[in-house]
Amino acid sequence: MSIIQQHSSATLGDAWRTINIDALDPDSSQNFDTSTLHPPLPEISEADVRQLNGQIRQLLRGGDAEGALRGSLESPVYNGSDSAKDAHLQTVVEVLQSIKASEMTPMLQRIYGSEGGSELLDVLMKYLYKGMSGGGSSSGGPRTAARTLTPQPTGFSQIGSRPGATNESTGTAMSVLLSWHEKVVDVAGLGSIERCMTDWRKV
Repeated sequence: MSIIQQHSSATLGDAWRTINIDALDPDSSQNFDTSTLHPPLPEISEADVRQLNGQIRQLLRGGDAEGALRGSLESPVYNGSDSAKDAHLQTVVEVLQSIKASEMTPMLQRIYGSEGGSELLDVLMKYLYKGMSGGGSSSGGPRTAARTLTPQPTGFSQIGSRPGATNESTGTAMSVLLSWHEKVVDVAGLGSIERCMTDWRKV
């Protein structure tokens, strides 16, 4: 009788495969809390976001578009509810839509040249990508930019909606975001895209 035949099926079982090797490794992530690798982010409530957005819109109504843009980028909502994040995204895009195309590059250059300007443009890039992806997640599914964002008043509110109007507003919002994306890359370089994609903080 061979040595293999002498062993029962129980002794030749796969029980050895249940050993968790990672738990025995002192450098394994199982032996320390990976959340300690990142500094804690302050949680921003929906009420705080509404108050901030009100201040930003007040700057916008006062004609200070650059101040409104800076204010919206200096206070990104990293740790908050989906509705709070969606509300701030809507405000950011509202500010972007209010700025003329001819003012975009000079404004971005001034922001980029100021202290902490590179990080502000990285935050803007995050909001651009979130807006282009369809915005928030609180509705339970992907949404178009037009549904997430509030279109600017055009002065033709007395005219009823036309077939395809939703597609038009979606295209308009996407066009604004793409234009800003192009300008941010021109000013901050392609590194802004890489930093946006690899940053663990998500808006």
